[in-house]
Amino acid sequence: MNAARRAAVLLAERIETATAAFGRRVSLDPQAVLDRSGDIDLGEPGLVSPNGYCRMLAAVDGWVALNLARPSDLELVPAWIGAEIDDDPWQAARNHAAVTTAAQLIETGLLLGLPVARVGEVGKGSLSPALVTIGAGGSPKAAPVVLDLSSLWAGPLCGAILAEMGAPVTRIEDPARADPTRVTTPHHFERLNWRKRERTFSFGTEAGRARLLALASAADVLITNARPRAFESLGLAPARLFAANPALIWVAITGHGWTGKGGSRVAFGDDAAAAGGLVDWVEGGPQFIGDALADPLTGMAAALATIRAMQMGGGILVDAAMAQVAAGAVDMVA
Repeated sequence: MNAARRAAVLLAERIETATAAFGRRVSLDPQAVLDRSGDIDLGEPGLVSPNGYCRMLAAVDGWVALNLARPSDLELVPAWIGAEIDDDPWQAARNHAAVTTAAQLIETGLLLGLPVARVGEVGKGSLSPALVTIGAGGSPKAAPVVLDLSSLWAGPLCGAILAEMGAPVTRIEDPARADPTRVTTPHHFERLNWRKRERTFSFGTEAGRARLLALASAADVLITNARPRAFESLGLAPARLFAANPALIWVAITGHGWTGKGGSRVAFGDDAAAAGGLVDWVEGGPQFIGDALADPLTGMAAALATIRAMQMGGGILVDAAMAQVAAGAVDMVA
């Protein structure tokens, strides 16, 4: 059993115990949580991730994982390498990485908003996201009102676990920024969201932002997976939200953490797993061991941390960094 599966088993056991004590018992199948093979064509893991979007590249002083999951990421490759591309962007990326340090590759990626990470860059990780006290807290609630602004995998999984526990969960989505998994992996999207209510409205108008602030101010739990600057642009910085709602639990799922440079970095499940060292080392370099593993592990870890924050009465930001959780999975079997 690899590190990801062992971590999933442990998290599932902890979730079952925590939910039984706090609400309705949630029993998860760890293997099923990690598996979306029925929804997407997956290859064998190696230097290329099973979904084909992320690849290991040898840098001057180590290895990096570059993720080109979005069309915009492909468009950024010429800027990342500092040259035009004639044909294959991956070959151009490999050639550039071979003469560049990992730190330079990451720094340029940060400036461009490109998901790139050094393999094993996280030192000590943890399966328990940090709980940062910001508000005043309150009394624990058996059925907290949950607002889910997240998309893709980790955040929606966290919300799905809370919904299965009995919490009323409402998905809020801006049609202009719709969750791409609704189209790309519709069965996976449905599994993660079928228990949730859904509201859609634009965040780009003053009325929409006011509505979003009102909903967040009335919620017990807010789940997000965007970077801090996205919420600042919406007028939803933590200081403002916790001032309006001191007992709020904000579950902030990011690639590399909420604060510091990490809060500015873009990441997805595969490059975040690589950053946490959740890879196999073989002759020839590191290899992926599964499909975007930092996503489902972080979704489970974030749900468990949310239940702990609920027991504490709230007023807490749950800083759930995917790379840290991936490193935590490695540490538990080291």
